Amino acid sequence: MDDEVFRALADPSRRRLLDLLNLRNGQTLRELCAELDMARQSVSKHLAVLESANLISTVWRGREKLHHLNAEPINAIADRWIHQYDRRRVQLFADLKTALEAEVTNNDFVYTTYIRTTPERLWQALTDPAFTEQYWQLHHETDWKPGSPMVWHQGDVVISGPGQVVVEHTPYTRLAYAWHHITPEFAKAVGFDEATYERTSREPLSTATFELEPIDDQVKLTVIHSGFEPDSTIRTMIQDGWPRLLADLKSLLETSVATVHQES
Repeated sequence: MDDEVFRALADPSRRRLLDLLNLRNGQTLRELCAELDMARQSVSKHLAVLESANLISTVWRGREKLHHLNAEPINAIADRWIHQYDRRRVQLFADLKTALEAEVTNNDFVYTTYIRTTPERLWQALTDPAFTEQYWQLHHETDWKPGSPMVWHQGDVVISGPGQVVVEHTPYTRLAYAWHHITPEFAKAVGFDEATYERTSREPLSTATFELEPIDDQVKLTVIHSGFEPDSTIRTMIQDGWPRLLADLKSLLETSVATVHQES
């Protein structure tokens, strides 16, 4: 995968496409073509290379296919190679990572990773409390039926409230649910100051969506966190939180045998 990323970044037209998405994320093919002096078919081919290298993620909104930057390959390259480079080269990686993760006008957060596992096991890791406690240190209390309430348990903190529900539940394919309320107990547990609590507690509930697609011996997992206001504080927080969480999930499923005790 590293070779694919480096090859994709070597082409100036593909770097230009990434620049365009960095300026405004979530663009259609038509919008990207308007900024480039090349045929639509050529732009499509470049986008296909970037998507194959996992440098962009695509999401359908109605009949439109939207293209989003994806920082996961850059994170992976940094994790694998960063210790072999001097400070100057490390800064080059950091600059590229910053560019790919920069705030954009489309406020959805979209992140794609590939996990060497099965859809069934990944689905279990996303929904089974015994799994989520291992990499997320929390679990959800729900029957997972669309419209059903969800209670979040994080240590001694219990979070519930209006609108905190399951949105979609299609086993092994697609899961979506409302994010949790910011309660005084949660804010205290994670160390929010009073100003941060006041801002985040007033924000509307956002939605986290997980899309699973099996590819050979891996599963392509795309996380779409949407519904943020333009100046959302929570949006800024999850920008770094999701990559770390998904890296822990990937590590759990690929490099260790999880000890899961099912309730009888």
